[in-house]
Formats: sequence, C-alpha cells, structure tokens
Amino acid sequence: MLTATPETVEEIDRALRREGYLPTEEIATAVLLALHLGRPLLVEGPAGTGKTELAKALARAMGARVIRLQCHEAVDESRALYEWDYRKQLLAIQAAGAERGAGEAVGLRDVYGEEFLLARPLLESLRAEDDAILLVDEVDRLGIEAEALLLELLAERQVTVPELGTIRARRACPVLLTSNNSRELSEALRRRCLFLHVDYPDPERERAIVLDAVPGLDADTADRVTTVVATLRSLDLRKRPSVAETLDWARSLLVLHRAGRAPDLDLDLDTVRRGLPLLLKSRHDIDLATRALTDAAAVG
Repeated sequence: MLTATPETVEEIDRALRREGYLPTEEIATAVLLALHLGRPLLVEGPAGTGKTELAKALARAMGARVIRLQCHEAVDESRALYEWDYRKQLLAIQAAGAERGAGEAVGLRDVYGEEFLLARPLLESLRAEDDAILLVDEVDRLGIEAEALLLELLAERQVTVPELGTIRARRACPVLLTSNNSRELSEALRRRCLFLHVDYPDPERERAIVLDAVPGLDADTADRVTTVVATLRSLDLRKRPSVAETLDWARSLLVLHRAGRAPDLDLDLDTVRRGLPLLLKSRHDIDLATRALTDAAAVG
C-alpha cells in the first residue's frame, strides 16, 4: 500500500500500476508533489482520458475512500457544503419548549450546533476521521458562484459556517479536481492548485493500457485497435473516443471472436465499421468516420 508521503516518483508509479492505472512520468510526478506539498491537484484535459480514474486508483493505492462531489450547474451550498437538518431542528425546538415551558424562548445555539448539520462532500472531507480523498469531479461544470465555495477549502482546508464559525480539517485529505475545460476556471481557483494536463494517450501507452485491461487480447490486435482509435481521433469529430471506449471495443472483439462471429482479429474494414458505435456516440461522427475509413481503404 502507498504511504501517505511516498518518497519517489517510482513509488507512485508502481502503486498506481498495481491498481491498474498506467501513469506517465508527468502524472506520477504531479501526484508526488501534491501529496508532499499538501496542495490540491487540478487535473485538466479532454473527457475520457482517465482523470477521474486517477483519483480512484490513488485512493485504492492509499487504502482510502473517495468522497466525491459530482459537479453540475445545479450544485449550490446545500449540495456541495452543508445544509441544516430542519426536521431535527424542529423536533429539538419542540422538545426544548416542552421542557422549559411555553413562555421561554429557545435560543439559536440550541438548534445550530454541529449535530444539526447535514454534511455534504466538501464538509464531509473536512470532518473525515479515516483516510479519504476528496474528488471534485468536472469542476468546470460549476457556476462561477458555486466555484467560489471551493476557495476557502482549497486554500486553508477549512470552511466557515456563519452560525458556527470556522470548521477546520481534522486530518490531511488529498484533493483532486478534474476539468474537461468546458469553460475557463477562475484564476483564484487555479492559484490554489497544482496543475496537471492529461491528454489522450499516445498509441504506445494506450496499447499498454489495452493489454493490461483486456486479458486474452494479443499484442498485434492491441496494436491494430490503438492505430484505428488514433486515426479516429485525428478526424473532426464532435466527440473523440475515450480510453474507456477503446477498452469497450477491444473487449467486444474478444466476445465476438469467442462467439464465432469474428473468426480472426485482423480488423478489416467491415469489422471496424461494426465497432464504430462502441467508439463513437453520434450518427454524425459514425458517418464521418465511415467515409474517412472507406476513402483510406480505397487509397490503400
């Protein structure tokens, strides 16, 4: 298991590989620095390049649980940070009133304590007593106002609740934020983080990922799979195939081969065409890819 303060990039690399994540040296270095410096790590890049999986693999390597805030436009303070348990507060007010008598008011302090807080992911990460990693997934989908909720936590590892004051982290909790770069994040947020850009893997690294994740697939077929995917990513698609979609296609080839529907795995034009719906998720992209592959085969 990975220690909380690994000493070398190689240690990070080995630990992530044991969990099925094949990092580049740049990725392993960024993780090492984030853990040593106690800084949040902002991981930015196209959708489907393994950003979320990096956080999950790191958590497994550290024996930690993932506390995940899945971002979207509707996320606000009550979904990201905390809200008050109004039902519990009402019951407490009724109980206190019955005990003190109808003429005696119930003070705010009686119903605005930590026991009445419903912790959402950000606050949960501060209150965690066990090993945990906070994953703020697709932070670029937050609105500007919601993004501001993160700033105090990222800079100081604390949040301020007006009725209670400042709540500080009980123990160190690594923080990873992912972004598909769908909008520009604020400079204030970026300043608080270390930065890592993760792009689609080159064919050699993707081949290694495929061979590691798809037992039974031979190296030649993995070569052909990653070559086709690299060709598709070079087209003007609405959504380029992700690594997960590459793996889906590779697994489907094995399933069809074992079922006798693909006697060989040479990946001829017809086989590739049949696999396009696994790689591409719109009619526009499938039609564009089909034309490109047909033209390339005609030239070849």
